[in-house]
Amino acid sequence: MSISRRNAIAGGLIVPASTAFGSQANSKVQVAALGTGNRGSYDTRYLAEDPRVQVTAVCDTNPASIDRVKTAAPAAAQARVFKDARELFTAGGFDAVLIATPVYMHPEHFELAARAGKHIYCEKPAGASVSGVKRLRAAAGAMKASQVVFFGFQQRFSPEYLAAEQLLRTGKLGELLLMRAEWMVGGIRTNAPKPSEEQLARMWYPWREKSGDFIVEQDCHGVDVLNWFAQAHPVSAIGGGWKGRRPFGNNLDHVNVTYAYPGGLPGYLHGTQLIQTAGLVREQFFGTLGSVETHRRYYEAAYPGQKPVRVASKREITIDALEAFVTHIVEGKSYNMADVACDATLTSLLGRLAVDLKREVTWEELLKTA
Repeated sequence: MSISRRNAIAGGLIVPASTAFGSQANSKVQVAALGTGNRGSYDTRYLAEDPRVQVTAVCDTNPASIDRVKTAAPAAAQARVFKDARELFTAGGFDAVLIATPVYMHPEHFELAARAGKHIYCEKPAGASVSGVKRLRAAAGAMKASQVVFFGFQQRFSPEYLAAEQLLRTGKLGELLLMRAEWMVGGIRTNAPKPSEEQLARMWYPWREKSGDFIVEQDCHGVDVLNWFAQAHPVSAIGGGWKGRRPFGNNLDHVNVTYAYPGGLPGYLHGTQLIQTAGLVREQFFGTLGSVETHRRYYEAAYPGQKPVRVASKREITIDALEAFVTHIVEGKSYNMADVACDATLTSLLGRLAVDLKREVTWEELLKTA
């Protein structure tokens, strides 16, 4: 694990703006969107709204997705269109790339972007398998310090999450005793009709081989926050779960995982996609002096004998992450969070393996699987 990369955001290397992006120092950052499905269109829309950015290329194998991203981001209406990632990077003409392709493609596309010398904003997670994560980490390790690398772990750039984290760092919560992450959401109906063959051909998220399972594709957000607050990845995990209620695909239905962090600090993960009521997505951190709850829309601190204090988020936190990405490029600040993303993804894979094997699994054992 590279400590220098982990802490690159704090007083990172400063490079000239002309080095940070290929065009003139005072021009816009030229961005290509690779993968223009739901998440890709969402991210591209916010990037296109940044006055420092120009979306100059979009790439997807699905023409309908290309149309969707140009509708979501009108500023990208004149962007060049590509159907193949390799053709996109061969053509060039852009400084940074947004990677929002299916999870199992992230290592390959990240590797192409890294070798092409591009700044990278890659959606989470870092891959669908241990071998994929290792491939991405190797590609990131060979990059130049001037290349900016962000991943879609938006919580790390939210002012509210950062404020909550400072409560722990400054000792206001005392010694950290327990951590919890809950990702209890809906969206999967057990009685849903089977999609058509054409729809199934385009789907990737219901299959573990392509998504890593929902504990990897979705719950990596929660375990990344646990890793962040613990300032470490877990040393082992035990877990339980089940499958069989999904109408198609081979992902799990539900997981409960207990992670053991250094020093015996426990971190619990509870996740599902099958609830049919309002979801529950949050993290909680309990210390000897107080506790804090984090959420994409707020954080709430509580101390004995005092009324809890809740601070609401001012906007959707994806904007915070994307703005930080562009700022680092424009200001020439070195930052590579690939190690953070790889550790979060491996933590999810560790939990998945513990559920599969129905026993405790160590970090070292996980890494030896590929």
